Amino acid sequence: MDRKILLSEQDIPTYYYNLLADLPSPMDPPLHPGTKQPITPDDMLPLFPMSLIEQEMSAQPEIPIPEEVREAYLIYRPTPVIRAFGLEKALQTPAKIYYKYEGVSPTGSHKPNTAIAQAFYNKVNGTKKLVTETGAGQWGSSLAFACHIFGLECTVYMVRVSYEQKPYRKTVMNLFGAEIFASPSNRTEAGRKILEKDPDCPGSLGIAISEAIEEALQDENTKYSLGSVLNHVLLHQTVIGLEAQKQMQIAGDYPDVIIGCHGGGSNFAGLTFPFIRDKINGREVKIVAAEPISCPTLTQGTISYDFGDTAGFTPLLKMHTLGHDFIPPTIHAGGLRYHGAAPMVSKLLELGLIEARAFPQNEIFSGSTLFARTEGIIPAPESAHAVQAAIAEAVSAKEEGVEKTILFNLSGHGLLDLSAYEAFLNGKLVEEKQFSQSQSA
Repeated sequence: MDRKILLSEQDIPTYYYNLLADLPSPMDPPLHPGTKQPITPDDMLPLFPMSLIEQEMSAQPEIPIPEEVREAYLIYRPTPVIRAFGLEKALQTPAKIYYKYEGVSPTGSHKPNTAIAQAFYNKVNGTKKLVTETGAGQWGSSLAFACHIFGLECTVYMVRVSYEQKPYRKTVMNLFGAEIFASPSNRTEAGRKILEKDPDCPGSLGIAISEAIEEALQDENTKYSLGSVLNHVLLHQTVIGLEAQKQMQIAGDYPDVIIGCHGGGSNFAGLTFPFIRDKINGREVKIVAAEPISCPTLTQGTISYDFGDTAGFTPLLKMHTLGHDFIPPTIHAGGLRYHGAAPMVSKLLELGLIEARAFPQNEIFSGSTLFARTEGIIPAPESAHAVQAAIAEAVSAKEEGVEKTILFNLSGHGLLDLSAYEAFLNGKLVEEKQFSQSQSA
């Protein structure tokens, strides 16, 4: 069979799939941070345009994709599904391994799928500027790219440790016209309070979100944009899974196991949600979220209402969380350094529709190095968690002597993460300590 399973441009999805419509039980509503009552659309207007608020709360199974958004997607979509023949051979496994490769986008990850949509809806609603946070920089560079397409200004608060680890991510954002600040910063009250307590704070996505929201609230022409966690963000990413379903049909195959790395939940949801609809309707499929052991929101977090940011500006979300004041270790997978899981992903775990597995940093770099040497693509550290989970499943198939079809989301390339690979290859990659409950106390 062919190594690459390709679609035509006409096969780009015409709608986003909304899993909310098919959940066996309802979601717990977000709560207002002040009143602790369920939030209303009006409560969210200072941060988001009404069109995105409607998507956040919609129960419609299909949300049409505007033609302007589909036209922008043509720059890189559809993305390929690739059969990992080289990896299969190296592992000597009876398993068939496929990966959906989102690293072909202009910024090298899945993030433009929602960045383009959010920038479009904001433009239509009269927004002049978007402000956001970013961890490793994949989201920040994607929103900068999308804002450039639709003529919006863009400001990004980048988690300080990644700001220092990944200088060329800043260059990409600057290239597309965005301004970037290391977070915590002295530009906001939230940032200044953190720096007063800890001048050397490495930052976290929770802190960067607080700074971005604080700035957005100060100007009626500025809105906030989020790269993961919220329902409308996960919704936009389902173009990944909808394409993958068509591609697996072309291959004449269906996955036994589907894997995505997990931080806030966007790329995991993007691949898996259309397949979870199949599972809800009776199809047998194992769906795995792969996360770091140092920031294990799904495997060790508790389900409770918590803020999405450190300062407590966001609504309270019912989710798996390590605590909104948790400062994760400085692992290279900056996009997975988030204290909470998307409420929808948390609900799926609660319902037993998905499972989660955590991996240490050196193990995932070992797996991604093998993948690079056999498949020719260097995975981003975030995606490396999905790679290692796929390898574990393939090794298990070999040990059990069973055939198995594995599909995972290779959500980004690692060409701007080579310092991490250099450290790994030279035996200098620090193994961050495993999370313990005392860290979130």
